Amino acid sequence: MANAFKLPDLGEGLTEGEVARWLVSEGQEIAEDDPLVEIQTDKATVEIPSPYAGTVLRILVAEGDVAPVGAVLVEIGAPGDERLGSGDESPSGSEPQSPEAAVLTPAQETRASGRVQATPLVRRIAQELGVDLASVAGSGPGGRITEDDVRAAAGGTHAAEGRREPLRGVRRLIAEHMARAHREIPPVTWVEECDFEAVELDLLLATVVQAVAGTLPGFPELNARFEGDAITYLDRYDIGIAVQTEQGLVVPVVRAADEKSVDELATEIARLAEGARAGTLEPGEVRGSTFTVTSAGKLAGLFQTPIVNHPEVAILSIGRIAPRPVVRDGQVVVRRTGTIAITFDHRVVDGARAAAFGLAIIERVQGDPAS
Repeated sequence: MANAFKLPDLGEGLTEGEVARWLVSEGQEIAEDDPLVEIQTDKATVEIPSPYAGTVLRILVAEGDVAPVGAVLVEIGAPGDERLGSGDESPSGSEPQSPEAAVLTPAQETRASGRVQATPLVRRIAQELGVDLASVAGSGPGGRITEDDVRAAAGGTHAAEGRREPLRGVRRLIAEHMARAHREIPPVTWVEECDFEAVELDLLLATVVQAVAGTLPGFPELNARFEGDAITYLDRYDIGIAVQTEQGLVVPVVRAADEKSVDELATEIARLAEGARAGTLEPGEVRGSTFTVTSAGKLAGLFQTPIVNHPEVAILSIGRIAPRPVVRDGQVVVRRTGTIAITFDHRVVDGARAAAFGLAIIERVQGDPAS
C-alpha cells in the first residue's frame, strides 16, 4: 500500500499552503529526506523533504493550487503498490471502488465538509457582487472558485482580448495582504522635508532604520498592533524593510534593530535584500516585524502613501533624495534633501503623535543641517 504524504501543519496559525513547485515527478525514485515540494506561505517558500523512500506514484495537487493542512499532496510507494484511492483507479481519476479506502482530494474534502474553497480576494468580490459562494461551482484547480466563476454567477462578462494570468505565489499573497490592510486600516499620512546632507548615501537606509529604532521607544503606540478590541504594545524593535523582487514586494525583518550600529544594519539589510531577490530567505526572516520602512530609491517620487503592513500600525517611506535649493541662515544654498512620510493607523495613532514621531526621526537623521 502506498504512503500518503499530507500537507503538514506549517505553524503560526496557517491553515493552507500553495504548491509553488514540485521537485519530483510521477514515476521518480526518491530517498527519504530528498527534496519533495516547495510550499508557498506568507511571502516565503518552504522546501519540504520526503518522509518516505520509494516511487512517486501520483501527485494529487497541481502547482499553483492551494491545499488545506492535512490534505494529501502525493502518494509514495513501491512500483506496483496499490494506490490509496483504489487498486483499479486510473490516472485519469475515475471514482474509487471502495469508499472506505478512498483518500479525498482537496476539492472532495471541501465538498464533503461543506467548506467553500476560495481566496480572500475572491470572497471579497463575491460579497461586493452579492454572490453566494455556496451556490457557485468552482472551475479552478481542485474545484477552487475563481474570480471568473463569481463574475459569471453575477451575470458579468470579461473582455475576450488581452492576456489573463491567475494570481499565484507571492503575487497572490501580496494581493490578499494589501486588500486586507486597505479594507481594515483607516490610514493618514504625515510628510515633512528632511536634509540628508550629513548622511552617507550608501548608509542612508541603515541610518533611517537606526533613527526609527532609536525613536520608537518614546512612541510605543507606533510600535504596536491593533488586535480586535485591544492594542498590543510590543517591547521589541524588529524593523521590516520593503524589498522589490521579480515576484513582488517582500518585507524581510531586521531583528533587534535598536541594538545594531549603522554599519551592522547596512550589512544585515544588504543580506536580507539579496536573499529576498534570490528567494532564499527562511520563513522566520519575513515574519514578525513591528514597524516597516520603505524606500524606492531613484524611482521614488516626492513622497509616497504606502499601505500599512498589517497588523502593524505605521510605515515610514523615504521620498526621492536630490540636490535642491534651500534657505540656511538667510542664504539660499544647495542641499541634498528629500521627504520622510509616516502613514499610520488612525485608530491607534493620533496625528500629533505621528508628527512628533516623524520630526524626532528627522532630527536624528539630519544631525546639524546648518553645517
